[in-house]
Amino acid sequence: MKRTIKKQFWLTKEEAQDLQKRAKKACLHESTLIRKLIAGYEPKESPKEEFYDVMKELHKINDSLEMIAYRSGHLTEIDAMLIQHEIKRWHKFQADMERQFMSDGRSELKWQ
Repeated sequence: MKRTIKKQFWLTKEEAQDLQKRAKKACLHESTLIRKLIAGYEPKESPKEEFYDVMKELHKINDSLEMIAYRSGHLTEIDAMLIQHEIKRWHKFQADMERQFMSDGRSELKWQ
């Protein structure tokens, strides 16, 4: 879409700094942020590095569970110890994520 209409407006120093800060947090240009706000969408901040660490751990757990599911379909005997280990690993991961990202740092999970 070609943008052919130019709009000019004035901001206070604080408003300009706030716009700049919000655009940087969302990894957007200021003009893109304004267009998204006009469209009714408020972009979220880009995830912190911790998010990517969490996603890597989640990917590892997923790989293990996929391997278990694959093996269970091709073997007559399922490795119950491996399944129990992955279940405990998943529960610990879930409790850790609640502690890390919940506002009060507490988790209601029974498996902590």
